[in-house]
Amino acid sequence: MNTTRTVSGIIIEDGSNNPYADLGRPDAEEMLVKAGLAHEIAQIIASRKLTLQRAAEVLCMTQPKLSDLLHGKFRGISQTKMIDCLNRLGCDVDIVVRKESRSALGQTTVVIA
Repeated sequence: MNTTRTVSGIIIEDGSNNPYADLGRPDAEEMLVKAGLAHEIAQIIASRKLTLQRAAEVLCMTQPKLSDLLHGKFRGISQTKMIDCLNRLGCDVDIVVRKESRSALGQTTVVIA
């Protein structure tokens, strides 16, 4: 639930846990999932000190495409490709499907363990 308050005459509205939804994007849930996957890919590349060239080779993608992904421009990259990238980086990715949801539509959540 978003709340609004005034601080020093400025109206401040708290956002949700999804900035894409706050911006009114119709694909907000998908973008949030992709952002979580992209963040994890970036963290692994940085922790291994891989160059952009080497990381692109490992992930079987072009350097420009990887650069876009690392800079949050992942619209043209599928969730499936991002999961494949994590697998190529040695990560196991588990997909859990729960039968019941509290809302009419289910949700997809990225949990990094």
